Amino acid sequence: MRKRSKYRPKPVLVNPLGYVLEGLEPARSHGSHILDLKIKNHGAMANLTQGKATRADIELLISMVNIVEALYRLGFGEDYGDVVADGLNALHEVGVRGANSHKFILRAAEMKALNTIMELHDAQMDVITVKDLDNACEIVAKEIRSKKARPIVRKEKA
Repeated sequence: MRKRSKYRPKPVLVNPLGYVLEGLEPARSHGSHILDLKIKNHGAMANLTQGKATRADIELLISMVNIVEALYRLGFGEDYGDVVADGLNALHEVGVRGANSHKFILRAAEMKALNTIMELHDAQMDVITVKDLDNACEIVAKEIRSKKARPIVRKEKA
């Protein structure tokens, strides 16, 4: 059997200078994309508060909360560690109940925590750069790949 090579080709950027310059721009300068993101997040949250949330809405909210946590780790909103923790726990509890009953229903404390983390997300989107958002996405992907992310549905051992 042949030995596997350790060589892994790296992606080549077509326009490296454009990539760097775009990374320095504030995320709010990409107004339509950030606005679409905020509309989707607020729509998912509205569906959740009204008891009409689907699995897609919950997955969107999970992605949003993961990005908020990653941006918090990068130093955006350093004073809001308790908000991030409460939001993560609230969404996890809603997800566990919803996975069991197929209905995503909020409790009052969970609604407050998720509304607060939604406000934090909106504030973070106003101050970060595109590169910061890219770094946050990499952190989330790395956490998921390394299986450090807390799963909502635990696999039962046979």
